[in-house]
Amino acid sequence: MIKTLKVAADRAHDETKTVLPAEVARGVYIENPPSAEALKLMHLLIGTAGGRMADDVRHELRLADIKKIDGMRNHTRATMRKLFVELRGAVIIFDDTEAQCEIIGGFLDQATLDYRREVSDDLLVAWWFGRAFREMAEKSCHWAILDRQTVFALSSKYSILLFQHVASLVNLNHVTSKTFTVAELRAVMGVPEGKLIQFGHFNSRAIQPAISEINQTSRLTLTATPRKVGRTVVSVTLAWEDKPFEQKREAKRELDRPKIGRKARRDKTAEIPVTAFPEAGSIAYSPYWIDLKRRAGCNADNAKIATDFRRFLNERGISRDASNIEKLFSDFCRTVGKV
Repeated sequence: MIKTLKVAADRAHDETKTVLPAEVARGVYIENPPSAEALKLMHLLIGTAGGRMADDVRHELRLADIKKIDGMRNHTRATMRKLFVELRGAVIIFDDTEAQCEIIGGFLDQATLDYRREVSDDLLVAWWFGRAFREMAEKSCHWAILDRQTVFALSSKYSILLFQHVASLVNLNHVTSKTFTVAELRAVMGVPEGKLIQFGHFNSRAIQPAISEINQTSRLTLTATPRKVGRTVVSVTLAWEDKPFEQKREAKRELDRPKIGRKARRDKTAEIPVTAFPEAGSIAYSPYWIDLKRRAGCNADNAKIATDFRRFLNERGISRDASNIEKLFSDFCRTVGKV
């Protein structure tokens, strides 16, 4: 039987995907569920460790590299500390059916933030996975392969937890849906006890927003069908299917756009979509393009970067409203970098 660690090791050089043990993807560790930002960090830590996630070793990342990832916030030592506190508090409950015992432990054993070179933006993040997580990863024979860009684009923990759960099921033969009791679905999505108690609130504030966000940014189309007994909703059937090629391409285009305006595009309330680079002048008063520049790690003068980019387009015969204009500008800014 193929082990999750083998799959993760084989994909170690594919930075677009994260191999997640299905036990994690399906919400085994639901006690004290982390926030969306902490879940994104969890995916990054597991993806970075890859086939070594079960090893009792120190793993490392530099904060400067984390900042380059689209969808991750512009983190500081203080915000990283907060996220690691959340992950340290997440509890894994792993049912080892072979040994007939439950293992209860933490996702992380320890994390360190080495700030000796923080002034030069070279803070070093290191972590050791907890014993319970390592045991679970070592024994895992089922996995989810998640598109990392989609995970980092999702804005709520409900969306991330639902997406990773469904992703662990999509490759199972002849499985295109799953029925949950309302309590099970609340646990999968990490809804805190005492929150969104009425199904109408749970549906409108968690289930439907999560599905809409996943449908906008992933290769899957999800639907949720409630089942009632009398007036009470007792279960929800989630169904999924792979999108046709053109819809997958549109989801990829959405991921390549900045997150500004994404919710409006999803809700179809955007009045004037940004489709063309400004014809003249600086981008100083264009938050859309300023955000793209900032995310690319560029601090060049706003007027100069605009002039230089227009020259770049003219020399190559590219129109200002090209379908990939946002990506072209991001790549251009990333090339310029910090000056």
